[in-house]
Amino acid sequence: MNALHDIPLSMLDLVAVREGGTVADALAIALRTARHAESLGFTRYWLAEHHNLQGIASSATAVLVGYIAGGTSRIRVGSGGVMLPNHAPLVVAEAFGTLAELYPKRIDLGLGRAPGTDQVTMRALRRDRVEAEADFPREVAELQQLLAPPKPGQRVVAMPGAGTEVPIWLLGSSLFSARLAAERGLPYAFASHFAPRLLLQALDVYRSQFRPSPTLAKPYVIIGVPLIAAPSDDEAQFLASSTYQRVLGILRGDRGLLQPPAADFMLHLHPQERAAIDDFLAAAVIGGPQTVRQGLAALLQATAADELMLVCDIFDPALRLRSLDIAAAARAA
Repeated sequence: MNALHDIPLSMLDLVAVREGGTVADALAIALRTARHAESLGFTRYWLAEHHNLQGIASSATAVLVGYIAGGTSRIRVGSGGVMLPNHAPLVVAEAFGTLAELYPKRIDLGLGRAPGTDQVTMRALRRDRVEAEADFPREVAELQQLLAPPKPGQRVVAMPGAGTEVPIWLLGSSLFSARLAAERGLPYAFASHFAPRLLLQALDVYRSQFRPSPTLAKPYVIIGVPLIAAPSDDEAQFLASSTYQRVLGILRGDRGLLQPPAADFMLHLHPQERAAIDDFLAAAVIGGPQTVRQGLAALLQATAADELMLVCDIFDPALRLRSLDIAAAARAA
């Protein structure tokens, strides 16, 4: 099992729009954060596809990947993920193939099968298309072929895209993608930053059913970790109230802008709401430096993850960067 000081750290950014801020502000904060993560030696910086959400500015994921990659120099940049049922595989292959040509060996393509939005918006994205369970595995295979060197007589070739072999990751919060990633010999990222309930079961399925492939010789797992770090446990809990407000909005179906922290926020909630937020954030690490180190080490002990992908929703951008500093220092200690 990897020791904490050996584990790669990465970041997933939802590109939150803050109360009192603009989309342009959110995009600038994302680039600033990516540059800081790169300076700390983080391995990758991923952006998540969401649609029709007032507080999230990452809907045009491939465009944003290019923006972040163009503003950094070493860190891998990718999607965490592209919701493949919303897109034709050829379009995805051309977009990420173009990115791979612009930023060689720095682009990741994480794929999910959820809509990343509500049912009405999903229909607007997909028009009259109805997704069946068998479609996602077929489309993943199609995308793999489009990014591979073209075969003789292949009639549809992604240009750019063909031969770039952009690394494909399967993302999931259930057992479906765990089984598919194992079957295809692909790396797997579990969305424990918002759906931790099946984390251990999914990792067991993935590892026990894994078949080596030309892509990957042995299983490789990333887990999502909500992180709020500060100089003290009390300050971290205060800053985490912005995340608590966001999660409560998700649970109530009332998503909005990222809110500033509020003192004693959880104390004013109904016990059932507090329990629901705790369940949503069961994999979260919130606290001062020692608590953060212990929390990350405990997650690593429980999951034997190969990489930790931090999700850090702190209202003040400077304090968000400080949170990443504390996590990096905790790993190095």
